[in-house]
Amino acid sequence: MIKINNLNFGYSKGKLLFKNMSMQLSAGHIYGLLGKNGAGKSSLLKNLAGLVYAQSGTMDVMGYDPAKRQPALLQQICFIPEEFYLPSVKIDAFVKANAAFYPDFDHAYFTALLAEFDIPVTQKLINMSYGQKKKVIIAFGLATQAKLVIMDEPTNGLDIPSKAQFRKIMASVLTEDRCIIISTHQVRDLDNLIDTVIMLDESSIALKASVEEITNKLCFKRVKELDETVIYSEPSLAGFNAVLQNYHQEDSKLDIELLFNAVLAEKNKLKPIFN
Repeated sequence: MIKINNLNFGYSKGKLLFKNMSMQLSAGHIYGLLGKNGAGKSSLLKNLAGLVYAQSGTMDVMGYDPAKRQPALLQQICFIPEEFYLPSVKIDAFVKANAAFYPDFDHAYFTALLAEFDIPVTQKLINMSYGQKKKVIIAFGLATQAKLVIMDEPTNGLDIPSKAQFRKIMASVLTEDRCIIISTHQVRDLDNLIDTVIMLDESSIALKASVEEITNKLCFKRVKELDETVIYSEPSLAGFNAVLQNYHQEDSKLDIELLFNAVLAEKNKLKPIFN
């Protein structure tokens, strides 16, 4: 669905945010895009949506160059940004003005999502809380039935019950012809939701692997003492939370936050395992 080849991008000529980045993403997956602040997560998403343009390299999204912003592609992309503006209108007026750009927009599904999120449909958007506004644009984006769903920090502003609702809804929307990319720094919010991890660091892709591949190659567990088998560890009340190479094919649950910190701290130790 997405092919990125030798992408070079930056906001100034002297400093590139991405250097010769290459990557392929397929339909039927929910990707978690991780990285430190400033690593380029939002910029990569904007490149995919055709909102910014690369200095060189190629980007193919469903057979189109997103930089050309062709309507046939844009109607199949739902981009939910971290920062957004909603006008002083009610939800029905907002839908009337925007749903026409998406030929597959599902009004019944949109209504069901609003009910799931407990949104006051008669209230003007501008008078809603930030969290309520965020849930409205998430509901609208999913109701477009777009094949590429891009979400930048979707859980920012959501309270704990709303985050649980979000995970429940997202777990039900993936189809074989749909690709979902979720960028966040709140990595715990992606637990049990994503099937592939992409991590950006130092102008490149530090890790791209499925959850299954990660848990096959690495073991996440609590240990009382550290030895040479431990790749990365963090102190805990009962010893250490550790990442180890999975020599003995142990079953363990992916700890996304621990993996994130391990990649940042011990990238050179992890690279050979995944290459």
